[in-house]
Amino acid sequence: MAATAAPKGIWKVITASSVGTLIEWYDFYIFGSLSTIIAAKFFPSENPTAALLSTLATFAAGFIVRPFGALVFGRLGDLIGRKYTFLVTLVLMGLSTFLIGCIPSYATIGAWAPFLVLMLRLLQGLALGGAATYVAEHSPAHRRGFYTSWIQTTATLGLFLSLGVILSIRRMVGVDEFTNGDGWRYPFLVSIVLVGVSIFIRLRMSESPLFSKLKSEGKTSKNPLKESFGNKTNFKMVLLALFGATMGQGVIWYTGQFYAQTFLLTKCNIEYEQANTIILISLAIATPFFVLFGWLSDKIGRKNIMMVGMLLGVLLYRPIFSEIYKEADVSQKVLIDKFTEKGLSKYDDGTELKAWYDTGPTGEVLYKQTTLGETTKWKIILLIFVMVLFVTMVYGPIAAFLVELFPTKIRYTSMSLPYHIGNGVFGGMVPFIALLITTLKGSDYLSGLWYPIGIAGLSFIIGCLYLSNKVDKDVAD
Repeated sequence: MAATAAPKGIWKVITASSVGTLIEWYDFYIFGSLSTIIAAKFFPSENPTAALLSTLATFAAGFIVRPFGALVFGRLGDLIGRKYTFLVTLVLMGLSTFLIGCIPSYATIGAWAPFLVLMLRLLQGLALGGAATYVAEHSPAHRRGFYTSWIQTTATLGLFLSLGVILSIRRMVGVDEFTNGDGWRYPFLVSIVLVGVSIFIRLRMSESPLFSKLKSEGKTSKNPLKESFGNKTNFKMVLLALFGATMGQGVIWYTGQFYAQTFLLTKCNIEYEQANTIILISLAIATPFFVLFGWLSDKIGRKNIMMVGMLLGVLLYRPIFSEIYKEADVSQKVLIDKFTEKGLSKYDDGTELKAWYDTGPTGEVLYKQTTLGETTKWKIILLIFVMVLFVTMVYGPIAAFLVELFPTKIRYTSMSLPYHIGNGVFGGMVPFIALLITTLKGSDYLSGLWYPIGIAGLSFIIGCLYLSNKVDKDVAD
């Protein structure tokens, strides 16, 4: 029998789960949002591109270990319960984030700096997950997509919060102190307060009713790993979930949000605050669509919506990124005023280009920074909003989709592995692999997109062929 919950009860569950998960994602994404500064602080400065790649690789490492975290905490979730497992992950995540803000720079402790950052980043990667299962097991079947989609918004809102905190602190302490001093540390350090609030909230939560029922009847799994991956039928569903759904969902998610941010900063040379403001506005406009597509998946099924989102990414990523680059490219604009002595040029659409030379490890290096005019800025906001819309289509329904694939007693373990491989390994590697591809001989600014396009295309084909379009499935068994 499916779990039922009064509206008041389910909203309390969603709110309590969402606050903690939002903070987990904030902690996880604060690193990626500050990657260009972290590259300068914790890695050798002889080659700025190599330092940024090293930072993105460290960022990606946190995703790569997520499958191992899924095995560890998925097993705990099926053995001792959902509530206490994601309480532990929250504490690990919060402490790791706080400690990253305490590490001395490379100039102070040398190679220990990147090593310590990597270790803490790996701990962050181990510590994600759990709330979607918890909410789904409180939800009535006919509204499971709608209710779990609220949890799905927290990943994007975590990125939104991280960018908002960064920009606020940057304004408070000043650009120079934030970039060259210790101002960049504050977003990491304040996370400990947020985690404290979330721990208080989560301690007051009750266990999932479905898991509590299993436990009271003595029907919990004795060996979740063996039952999840040693059982041929269940393992087949794990593989289908990975290659037909979460793999494609992962690359769509990280391309539309994180690689878009990296692209604005590194390929379009858009001024830091403006680039992040563009992402913030796009996320704010698109976030309600997570709930819309979660709700719609209760009506027409999960699979079809997710497949359309993947297909749109495959077909439209190159045209959209090409248009973003074109809009930011000053060579496509009419120069109306050039102040050579100030390194500032103004263009007909209000765009300003600041260019200056600074001494680098190989001599003088030319730096460029573009501040877009209002009309151009809003065009790019619209383009990124469209890509985030693809994200909402694949990510909004997927929690309910995964929950409905697996039985309660091994659900945490079974759904955690494909979810975290798809998001962590395939999705989390997008910023690093895409940027790396663009540095190869013969590549151009769009070459990095072939990675997410290829992965999403493969997942689309497998999903269309082998996944079913389930609606209102009872998950109590």
